[in-house]
Amino acid sequence: MRKIFYLIVLLGIGGLAFIRLGPSDPAVWHVDPKVTADQDLASGVRRRVPAQSGDFVRLNGIILATPRTELLAGNVEDGFATFVTRSLWMGFPDYTTVRESDGVLEIWGRQRFGTSDMGVNRARVDGWLDALKAARD
Repeated sequence: MRKIFYLIVLLGIGGLAFIRLGPSDPAVWHVDPKVTADQDLASGVRRRVPAQSGDFVRLNGIILATPRTELLAGNVEDGFATFVTRSLWMGFPDYTTVRESDGVLEIWGRQRFGTSDMGVNRARVDGWLDALKAARD
């Protein structure tokens, strides 16, 4: 019985380590968001907003100022970038892809693990967009 307990603990620790330390493959996550309309999804959010000159640069700064967020792939110069934001305690990764095309910012925030992000990506992306609006003024 004790061996089973230790096996369960070891598997749990291994799972948590994979969540926190597992690699993020840009080939999987750095993809065209193809946002045609605003959508609130169970596993994330899609936003399509008109862009003003310099908005991608401003939004990039806002995103990178977010705790536990880093650039995964792409860059501002190409108008296409994907970011990883990890949760505080468990380190769950969420991926946000931003693309500027024809005067529009397309933003797609989604989770990697699970079936529902409980609105975390919506709150984060909408917060970034609120900060972008404030930075324009």
